[in-house]
Amino acid sequence: MRHYENLVIVKPTFTAEEIQASIKAVEEVITSNGGEIAATNAMGMRKLAYPIDKNERGYYYVIYYSVAPAAIAEIERRFRINEDLLRFVTIKYDSNREIKAWNGLVEKANKASEAPKAEEAPKAEEVSATETPKEEEAPATEAAAE
Repeated sequence: MRHYENLVIVKPTFTAEEIQASIKAVEEVITSNGGEIAATNAMGMRKLAYPIDKNERGYYYVIYYSVAPAAIAEIERRFRINEDLLRFVTIKYDSNREIKAWNGLVEKANKASEAPKAEEAPKAEEVSATETPKEEEAPATEAAAE
């Protein structure tokens, strides 16, 4: 099994649910051909360097995975058939140095996917902490007015 990275660009005209369905289809193509997905990185909607099929923007998504080299031809064939994708690129990590870089990218992508979850919890606590004093101040203000 070799290490690979795929960057896919999904059409920007889709709704969020349609984009997620397209991404699930891309991941399904990889797993159905014997691939093991190590990490994913949703880069979000970005401006393209040049228009592709009259689209100025695209939803970028990166997938890091391991698969047998023989399966890559089938994976790329299925990506070419998929009309939801504007572009895709497959990068092979072959040498020991490249595999170290791939492992670093996987770790970075996994940390990035965990970071929003960790950031959401403090925001919720901050909101509840700021709301509590306002509720306490309101009765005190009413009491002072009487």
